[in-house]
Formats: sequence, structure tokens, C-alpha cells
Amino acid sequence: MNDEANTTPGDDEILDLVRRLSRPLPSGEQVIERAAILAAGADFTKVIDWVEAHDGRPEEAVSAAPSGGLHGSHFEDSSARPAPPHRYILPQAALS
Repeated sequence: MNDEANTTPGDDEILDLVRRLSRPLPSGEQVIERAAILAAGADFTKVIDWVEAHDGRPEEAVSAAPSGGLHGSHFEDSSARPAPPHRYILPQAALS
């Protein structure tokens, strides 16, 4: 028996998960939180691949407040990688 086949979610399971975890936006789109996917214990990479395959996109990151001032230079790190998106936006049709 193949254990991987039992633990790897298929399209139907991912769709059910995304429907359960997402919520509507005023624009008519759906939003799913990165933290909710991780907390559900799902295969995060497979869920995000599914979201992107169904025209989902990461939410635009909010830029940090401009640095400067007395302590501004302490918080700048040009080598820091951008943080992963907190939310992913899906068109309503993706969940139909």
C-alpha cells in the first residue's frame, strides 16, 4: 500500500479545504490566509500550487513605513528577503 497516496491531497480535497478556509471579500473574490492553510496541516505547497493554477494570486504586500529618523538605520537590512504573502486572493469562479 502506498502511504503517499493516502496523505497527498487531490484536487477535490484541496477544493474542499480552500472552500472551508476561505472567506468572501467585498470585491466578490475569496481570500484564504496563509496561517489557516498551515494550521489545517495541509500540504502547503500543493495548496498554493492549486490556488495559483486556479487564477489565485498572493495579496500585495503592504510596504513598511518609511524608515529614517533616529533609529531608522537599525531596522534596515538590504539583504533581508521579502516576507511571504499573508493571504491569497481567488476569483469566486475558482470555488464553484
